[in-house]
Amino acid sequence: MLNPELVERAVELLRHGGVIALPTETVYGLAANAEDELAVRRVFAIKGRPATHPLIVHLSGAEHLSSWARDIPDAAHRLAEAFWPGPLTLVLPRTPRATDAVTGGQDTVALRVPGHPVALAVLKALGGGVAAPSANRFGRVSPTTAEHVRADLGADVDLVLDGGPSTVGVESTIVDLSSGAPAILRPGGLSAEDVERVLGHPVPVRAVSKVRVSGSLASHYAPRAGVVLAEPGEAGARVRALREQGLRVGVLGPESLELPPDVPRFDVPEDPTGAARVLYARLREADERGHDVLVVCLPAASGLGIAVRDRLSRAAAPRDPQP
Repeated sequence: MLNPELVERAVELLRHGGVIALPTETVYGLAANAEDELAVRRVFAIKGRPATHPLIVHLSGAEHLSSWARDIPDAAHRLAEAFWPGPLTLVLPRTPRATDAVTGGQDTVALRVPGHPVALAVLKALGGGVAAPSANRFGRVSPTTAEHVRADLGADVDLVLDGGPSTVGVESTIVDLSSGAPAILRPGGLSAEDVERVLGHPVPVRAVSKVRVSGSLASHYAPRAGVVLAEPGEAGARVRALREQGLRVGVLGPESLELPPDVPRFDVPEDPTGAARVLYARLREADERGHDVLVVCLPAASGLGIAVRDRLSRAAAPRDPQP
């Protein structure tokens, strides 16, 4: 999986304004040298992402935290020690090293150390940070394989590093430590319970914050098909009602789900961790079958189930008309 020649090529591209697809344990990222403003702007252009929507800077280790952030509280060091490398992003006051192009003009920067050997090898060889949102068109389903990236972005990316399927499957948990008490701004691959265990107190999830972060728009992570959410006991009735409207319906849910025999079902495990790992891949598989609407069973609202529910609620939200 770790090819030194490809790592070297990736680093050379990053040093000369290139944009690459980088595997991480959460999803694949569209990476540019975070200190190269023109390269960062290429990331925005490739994704079609608003320039005010900040990016996460990925680092090779917690020892680089102080060169990108200032006024770092003890809570940040404790969380970094416990969960880096891993699916945790910390929002902190920025230093001048984090430019407006990365932060969306805010005085804060989002930082994380990814838990994937290929990403870490590239970052260590680069000796700096990369700005890396998910490697897909803005607002669409995040990629968890190299094939997903190629299907979405094609030749717009200078290099796609294949690190195998993402093992977590949903984006990182974002914790705001920039002003006062910690708060979770985006549920993700690290559970709130784990964050609270390390900090020793409850940490609220803020639906609205003055700090803008990745993945916080009401409509996001959306397949082409419409998405209808259902508790497991409601799925059958939802399917029947939609089919009566003449719609082509697919279902994402566990094997135990009772459905009419001719309704396509895409397997999503009942346990939240398993659901997180395959969610985006299943949404993409279902989309490829040309369904008008997908009925998706919600996992339990605990652990990573909270992150899965968050992504699904955004996938099901009303969308802006497409040009």
